[in-house]
Amino acid sequence: MSATSPTAVPARPFRERIGPDSRSGHYAAPRRYRLHLSPSDPDCLLIAVTHGLLGLGDTLPLTVLPAVPDTPDGGYASLRPLYEAASHRFTGPATAPVLGDGWTGRIVSAHAPDILEDLVLRFADDRGEALRPPADRAESEAVAALCELGVHEAAQHAGELGLDGDAHRAPLSTLLGALDVLERRLADQEYVLGGDTPTVTDVRVWVTLLHLDTVHRWHLDADAVHRIAAHPSLWSYARRLAAHPAFGAHLDVAGIAARHHARCRGREAAGAAMPIVQWPARPPRPPSRPATITLNTPA
Repeated sequence: MSATSPTAVPARPFRERIGPDSRSGHYAAPRRYRLHLSPSDPDCLLIAVTHGLLGLGDTLPLTVLPAVPDTPDGGYASLRPLYEAASHRFTGPATAPVLGDGWTGRIVSAHAPDILEDLVLRFADDRGEALRPPADRAESEAVAALCELGVHEAAQHAGELGLDGDAHRAPLSTLLGALDVLERRLADQEYVLGGDTPTVTDVRVWVTLLHLDTVHRWHLDADAVHRIAAHPSLWSYARRLAAHPAFGAHLDVAGIAARHHARCRGREAAGAAMPIVQWPARPPRPPSRPATITLNTPA
């Protein structure tokens, strides 16, 4: 009988959840877990800002990864041991975000929406007064869809080379329409869903605007950028949130640009010349300790 070589395990998502109490396999014990994030990535930045607004620095430590992935497949070498511990002979990129379990040395989740929801549902307590839950989940989800489809995807299509005529105008019209909706929301209130403190929806809108200006703008013509900039309440809101410590702590415009240019093959357009917002520069961050598999046995 001939020997066969071991078969590599195909890449698969890690999507376990944090449970409500100690009867769950994963529950919100202080310092049991560690987040691994690269804030140059929009999903990671959304989680990082939410983590800061909830005041989870001591409860849920954070490892900040470099802006640009350091392996040919777009992953991080420092995360490879966590992925391989979670799945023997794992294949595929070791990407961020990652929520790792220090008690088992394994990955709980590498799925950004689940991680974000678990931060708010399972880790927030009375210290998270800087971030209130949305009063209307459906309204929050509608704004999230507007950000993804109306801004991010529309801006991406509007900036693609080779589009002309109606093919170019349609995504730009969608983008401007989405910005008009957000502009009207912010014309007479401080936050997207109202109230006097931000919600996760505000974090999502802010990250979307940041990437519209620092990533998508590079591929839009000057007229399109001028029309995008003509939303004064919206961009004033973006500047104001950038000055908030929880938002500004992870704002790395140079890192976002480096990540974008490392993988983008498109040509710059006329709109790249001048940013809409002069985003504040973040002082250099000391490197975080690398990800390691360390078992922190519960007392």
